[in-house]
Amino acid sequence: MPKAGAKPAGKVPAPSAPSPAKVKFRGRVLENEPLARYTTYRIGGPARYLVTPADTEDVGKALELAEDRGLPWFVLGLGSNLLVKDGGFPGVVIRLGKGIDKFEMKGATAIVGAGLPTPLLARRTADAGFAGVERFIGIPGTVGGGVYMNAGAHGAEFAEVLTECTVMDAKGKIRQVPRKQISFKYRSSNLGSVVVLEAKLALIEEPPAKLKEMQARLFRWRKAGTPFDQPCCGSVFKNPSGTRTAGTLIDECGLKGFTIGGAQVSPLHANYIVNTGNATASDVLKVIEHVRKTVAKKAGIELELEVKVVGV
Repeated sequence: MPKAGAKPAGKVPAPSAPSPAKVKFRGRVLENEPLARYTTYRIGGPARYLVTPADTEDVGKALELAEDRGLPWFVLGLGSNLLVKDGGFPGVVIRLGKGIDKFEMKGATAIVGAGLPTPLLARRTADAGFAGVERFIGIPGTVGGGVYMNAGAHGAEFAEVLTECTVMDAKGKIRQVPRKQISFKYRSSNLGSVVVLEAKLALIEEPPAKLKEMQARLFRWRKAGTPFDQPCCGSVFKNPSGTRTAGTLIDECGLKGFTIGGAQVSPLHANYIVNTGNATASDVLKVIEHVRKTVAKKAGIELELEVKVVGV
């Protein structure tokens, strides 16, 4: 008599196919989706799963999917400040946008969803007559990413205006984190393994016309001085401490226009590496390595990456 739980002798069953995702999403779930179309670099291999949440409940389900499958995950906004390797990302990519992009003013406090594009935040607050984030008009990412990495532009950064953010941890638990509990540094924070869902920003009243005039001036500067109309990630390197920016150091080393494959140090701004049309992530990484070695050798300064590199 066979033991309890033993299978009777006979034909060995064929191995079962991986079970489909148990959780049901209101948003979209795509498998083996190329990430190039979702990054400002227009570069990147496929994600095992790309989830576009319709609401915060979907964000929790995406994290549950990663947990159930034992997969890594990361959050994607507009895909700036990001280089996805050519082999793609073997996990769950949570792309925040519509549905998590609320914008509300309560007095001088802006309550903003993580999926709202930062330039749109800058325009809406300026239109409403509130200052504090008007200089963010040139940040090519979402509010969630901006808070998480303390993004900034033209001398202003998120650390200066944030009063509280709402986050979800890897277990799906939502909590509010006050500003005093967050340690912000240049282009970084200590928020850790969480998804930023919402931010509260303290602003001050200012005439809309004055704010819009400043934004028009900043936009003209950005248009003239950066390759904003070419596929790129924004600034590749953090500015080192001292008087010279990363772009100045790279320029002084004669690297403007340096090219490997389809990746080129922009002739317009040396801290931008652009995709001239057919660049691979490997091309960009080789240019990055050459720039770092050259600047270290000629200027004695080790440049740190600002762009986040993910994937295999």
